Amino acid sequence: MSLALTSSVNTERPLPSRRYRVEGQTALRLSVAAGDYLRIQSPDGVQGCELLVLTADGECEPGLLGTFPLSGATATLAQLQEGSAAALRLQDCFDRWDIPPGYLEQALTFSAAELPDMEIRNDAVLIIIAPGQRMLVDQQQPATELTVELWCSQSVYDDLPEPLAPPVAEYRIADSTAQVYEVREGQWIQIIDVEGRQCSDLIAFDLAALQDGREVALDATATRTVQGLSLPQPGLHSKFLDAAMQPMLQVVQDTVGRHDSFLLACTPKFYEDSGYFGHVSCSDNFNKALAPYGIAPRAGWPAINLFFNTNVGDCGTIFSDEPWSRAGDYVLLRAQRDLLIGSSSCPDDIDAANGWQPTDIHVRVYGADEEFPRSIAYRTQPEELPRMTKMTGFHSRTSALTSHFTEYRGYWVASEYSGWGARAEYLACRERVALLDLTPLRKFEVVGPDAEELLQYALTRNVRRVAVGEIVYTAVCCETGGMIDDGTLFRLGEQNFRFVAGDPYMETWLRELAQAKGWRVRIQNSSDQIHNLSLQGPHSRNLLSEIIWTPEHQPDVSELRWFHFTIGRLGGPQGIPVMVSRTGYTGELGFEIWCHPDHAETLWDAVWAEGQQYDIAPMGFDALDMLRIEAGLIFAEHEFCPETNPYEAGIGFTVPMKTKEDDFVGRAAMARQSAESRKKLVGLILDTQEPVGHGDQVYHGRYPVGIITSATQSPLLKKQIAMCRVSPDYAEPGTRLEVGQLDGLKKRLGATVTTTPFYDPERTRVRS
Repeated sequence: MSLALTSSVNTERPLPSRRYRVEGQTALRLSVAAGDYLRIQSPDGVQGCELLVLTADGECEPGLLGTFPLSGATATLAQLQEGSAAALRLQDCFDRWDIPPGYLEQALTFSAAELPDMEIRNDAVLIIIAPGQRMLVDQQQPATELTVELWCSQSVYDDLPEPLAPPVAEYRIADSTAQVYEVREGQWIQIIDVEGRQCSDLIAFDLAALQDGREVALDATATRTVQGLSLPQPGLHSKFLDAAMQPMLQVVQDTVGRHDSFLLACTPKFYEDSGYFGHVSCSDNFNKALAPYGIAPRAGWPAINLFFNTNVGDCGTIFSDEPWSRAGDYVLLRAQRDLLIGSSSCPDDIDAANGWQPTDIHVRVYGADEEFPRSIAYRTQPEELPRMTKMTGFHSRTSALTSHFTEYRGYWVASEYSGWGARAEYLACRERVALLDLTPLRKFEVVGPDAEELLQYALTRNVRRVAVGEIVYTAVCCETGGMIDDGTLFRLGEQNFRFVAGDPYMETWLRELAQAKGWRVRIQNSSDQIHNLSLQGPHSRNLLSEIIWTPEHQPDVSELRWFHFTIGRLGGPQGIPVMVSRTGYTGELGFEIWCHPDHAETLWDAVWAEGQQYDIAPMGFDALDMLRIEAGLIFAEHEFCPETNPYEAGIGFTVPMKTKEDDFVGRAAMARQSAESRKKLVGLILDTQEPVGHGDQVYHGRYPVGIITSATQSPLLKKQIAMCRVSPDYAEPGTRLEVGQLDGLKKRLGATVTTTPFYDPERTRVRS
C-alpha cells in the first residue's frame, strides 16, 4: 500500500497555460505540441495514471513521448471489465474518441510516485486515464482525481473545452465586436469565455414577433420582479422573461457563478463620461448587428451581462472588479421559443471589467433533442478548477417524486416532495418512518500507521477511546478554536477510519496537517464511491431488520447500538453490500444506509417497498431542517463558523479538555478563553408566529445581546422556536428577550429563553 502524500516535482515554473482535472475512473483527451511542458499530479499521492499516446491521425505511438516501458493499461482494463456505470461512461468516451481495445495494450503506466513531469518532444494527442474499480463500502481504496498542468510553447491561446454534444452551429465573437444569430425553441446556447476574464452581453428578441413587426425583447424589470429581486445580484436568474412576464431563456449550467444579472450593455456615454470619446461600445455594436432586422438603434441595450463581476453595496451602489471567469468557463442557456440572439465580446479596456485586455467569446448552439443536466459551479479552494453540481445515485428515484430540488454541497437534493410537503414529511418521521437522500455528506478514508495520531490531533474528540465498529461525533477546529466543520468518525480497523463531514475542504485540511507533522497516512476522498440514505422514525429498526442481512461476526441491525455500525448485505448473503449506522440528524430513532452509487436504485427500491407497510414517506431538506432544530442539532454557517468555537456552538461536550491529554488543533485557544465569557447557544420560544430567521438580532432593552442562528415553526410545540447565540448574562432559561426586525427598533417580537433540545430533551427516542 502506497502512503506517499504527493509526487516530487519541480515547481519552479510560471503559472501553467492550461489546467485540467481528471476525476477518478474518467479520462481526458488532450492535444499537445512539441516544446510544451506537461505535469500530471495526484493530489492525494495515491492515484496512478495510465496514458495513451496518439498521432494527430489517431494512430497509437507511445514513443512520441520518449522511451518508457510499455506495461499496458491493466487498471483501465479491469475497470472496463467490471461493467460498472463508471466503466460504461469510460467506454463511451473511448468510442467517441475512436480508441480501439488494442490500444490499451500499448499504454504507458505511472504510479502516483512516478507521474510524468516532462517536456513534450513531438506533437501528440494524449488520453490521460485515472483508472480504478468500484469501491464497496467495506473497502478503502477509491479511484481519485489527477490534476494536469500544461505549459504551452505557442503564444496563441485558443483552447476551447470539448463540445457538450455535436454543435448545430458555432460563432466566434472577436474581441470588441458583436454578432446576432437565430436559435429555435428548445435549442441550447453555450457562451464560452475563450481566454478568461472576458465579459459578454446577451440580448434576445422573439423571432415570430419580429416577423409581425413587433419588438418583444428581454425585460429586466419583469425578470427581477417575478423572481423577487429589486437589484441585480452577483449571479444569474434561473429564467429571463419578456415584458409580458413570459420566459425567453432558461439558465441550465454556469461554471462561474458570478455575473451581473441585468444592467445595460456598455454604452457610448460610459466611455465619453470617462474621457474616451469615440470608443467602441457593446450597445453600438449591437445597433450595427441588428440593423438588417429593422430594429431601431438604442443609446443603451438592456442585456444579460455574462461574466461581469459586480456587487451591490448597502446603499445600492454598483461596484465592479475583474471577472471570476477563467479560460473555457461558460454559461449554458436554453431557448424557450424561437429567438434572435445578440452576443458581444465587451470592448471595455479602460478598467478591470475584462482584465484590462478584451479577448474573444465563442458561442456553440446544440440541437433541441440533446439533454443536459442543470448544474452550477463551486470551488473548494480559490485556485482550483470549478466543480459542477452532481446528481446522487438516488436521483432517478427522488426526481420521480418531486421537481423541488436545491443545490447543497455540490449535489441536487430534494427540498420537499409533491403530494407530501414538508409538514407531512416531518410527521412521517416523528410518527412512522421517512427516507432521506443524504449523499452530499463527504466521505474521507484515513488509513495508515499514523492514522490515529493524525485524527487525535485534527479532531476534538479522544479518538484513542473509539472502538472498532464505533462512531463518534466530533468538532474540527482551526488554530483559533473556531469550527471548520463537524462530522462523524467511523473506526473500521485499528488504523482504518472513515470520516464523514459536510465540508469538502476536510480532505485538504487533513492532508496539510499530516504533511506538516510528517505522518504516514493516506487520505482519500471516497464521496463518489459511497452514497447514502437516512431512514428515520420509530419504525426504522423494524423496517431495516427485514431487509438487511449481516454475517455472524457483525452486529444484527435489530441489536445495533446508538453510534455504532455494521456491515451487511441487502436481502441476503448474495445481496448488494451495504453499511448501516445507527445515526441521524432528526432526534428520532434512525439509521443511515451506505452503498456504492451503482447500487443506489436497488437500495432505494428495497427500502421503499418494505416501508409501505409502515406508510413510509420520502423526506426533503425542508422537513429535515424542522426536525434538526427541534432536536437542537447544529448546522454549518448557522450555529457555527470559523469564528465560533464548539462551546459557543452548543457542542462543548465534543471537547474533552480534562480527559484528553493529547494536544489537538484549537485546544490552546479554547483553553485561554474564560468559560464565563463565552456566548451560549440557547433556545427561544417566540410569543408570535410571525417568522424570524437566521441573522435577526436579539435584544434586551435597547441594545443587541445575541443573534438568531436557526428558526422554524414547530408542529410539536405549536409555536415558533429558534436557536440563538446570546451573551452569557442573558442565557438563563426564563429570561425575556426580543427579536428585532426592520431596523431592530421599529419592530420587536417577544421571546423566552429555554434549553435545547426542544424535542425529547433526554434523547430517549434516539437511544431507544
